[in-house]
Amino acid sequence: MKNIVCFGEVLWDVFPSHKKIGGAPLNVALRLKSLDNNVSIISSIGDDNKGSKIKDFILSQGVNIDNLQVDVKLKTGKVKVMLNAKGSASYDIMFPRAWDNIQITSLNKSVTQQADAFIYGSLVARDENSRETLYQLLKYAKYKIFDVNLRAPYYTKEVLNHLMNEADFIKFNDEEIFEIGETLNSKTHSLEQNIKFLADHTNTKTICVTKGRHGAILYFNDTFYYNSGYHIEVVDTVGAGDSFLATLISKLLKGDNPQDAINYACAIGALVAGSQGANPKFSMEDINTFINP
Repeated sequence: MKNIVCFGEVLWDVFPSHKKIGGAPLNVALRLKSLDNNVSIISSIGDDNKGSKIKDFILSQGVNIDNLQVDVKLKTGKVKVMLNAKGSASYDIMFPRAWDNIQITSLNKSVTQQADAFIYGSLVARDENSRETLYQLLKYAKYKIFDVNLRAPYYTKEVLNHLMNEADFIKFNDEEIFEIGETLNSKTHSLEQNIKFLADHTNTKTICVTKGRHGAILYFNDTFYYNSGYHIEVVDTVGAGDSFLATLISKLLKGDNPQDAINYACAIGALVAGSQGANPKFSMEDINTFINP
């Protein structure tokens, strides 16, 4: 069992017909907890009913909330989610919200320093307050995992460079790695060569790129591992990448074979895409049956 800290946004995903508690760091945290890890979340909610419901929900899932701050001025996070005919999501992210104002404390420094891994994304760095807290906490983290999550207009080349250079492990989707590679003057159109380019540019040993229904590529210890994806009838893609990342991290941190880790992670990601919402629950029997029907 590993001790893992997730830093960043917690919020409500508001769909046309319903709403769900989410935010990439929280989605990752919840999946990590379901995979038998000790997990803490560092974030902030508003002093409002929506924030109270998020707090109660996280607590009910067994994730540590000692570092879930309450902001008396800013509201709890909210994102309007639009789904196209194929279930792919686009987002309208409310700003500013409580998670834009996460404060540095002696307690969140301590939990970060003691963790086996510290997971952070790019969206939380859109505001200088949470960004500065993140920069400070990265100085205390042993093993840093950067989940790239490009949401225009909430990122800059300079901030992305800093967050990548701090990381020991970076996860992109295929669109993100090509966009960032181009901004850094990568001359190749090959996914593998872009991975190597960014590994060299950022001095990062482990890089993973998700490819939607076509699976994922993992670059680990100078070796590429591939999974071509699993067939699933997509309901919505919200949270699929988060569950993929959580599963991959959990497996790798516990010393599993990288090929087995990416296979299992792709299966979990597919199952989430085939379900409603970001955090559906699956039994081990469900997962194993899906992988080996």
